[in-house]
Amino acid sequence: MKLTLRIWRQKGPGDKGAMVEYPVDGISADASFLEMLDVLNEELIAKGEEPVAFDHDCREGICGMCSLVINGTPHGPERNTTTCQLHMRKFKDGEVIDVEPWRAKAFPVIKDLVVDRGAFDRIIKSGGFISAPTGTAPEAHSTPVPKPDADRAFEAAECIGCGACVAACPNGSASLFLGAKVTHLGLMPQGQPERWDRVVSMLETHDAEGFGGCTNTGECTVACPKGIPLDVIGRLNHDYIKATAGGAKK
Repeated sequence: MKLTLRIWRQKGPGDKGAMVEYPVDGISADASFLEMLDVLNEELIAKGEEPVAFDHDCREGICGMCSLVINGTPHGPERNTTTCQLHMRKFKDGEVIDVEPWRAKAFPVIKDLVVDRGAFDRIIKSGGFISAPTGTAPEAHSTPVPKPDADRAFEAAECIGCGACVAACPNGSASLFLGAKVTHLGLMPQGQPERWDRVVSMLETHDAEGFGGCTNTGECTVACPKGIPLDVIGRLNHDYIKATAGGAKK
């Protein structure tokens, strides 16, 4: 395959960026998108030029690091697929492909296609966990969980925190990410003691980090590589209202 890549290049957070065009040739249709970028970087290094900086780690659709906007769509054209699992056969020979970083106030660009997603870490630190005493693990059947709750919690737990929902949202909201974490922990018995404080703390941190509000456009769930459903935001709002209106059992 022969392709033309238009890639966002930015030397640092305070520098002005621009789209730069690169031709690539001989790309296998079975190569992943990141492998295609590897080929480009090898060519740039051989020419003595600066390679394109982009995030990656597991390359198995698990870690959520591969945060690229491809032709205007977070993670590219294939639904429920991360960038690292996107293959070049989804593109046409001779196609022009635009590659950009996540675009959101809360995700400032560090270099080229790499953004700072530390805001997600701070949201998790503010309440996205379960406090438990150390010691011997309890017997697995000692705390029964209704199957509908277990299935729902597992579905929400599939969120990998990549930030595609933020990049897709016209408001730059992280409500889908936040809703997934609150739903996951709030459905488990172990998550009940901190349920109400958790949702208040995490939502306050979300707003303080500069994420926008949710207006239910639904672009977030379309872009989500794990297909997190939109209704987790409804549960987030329900828990927050209950926690702040005095109706929650502390």
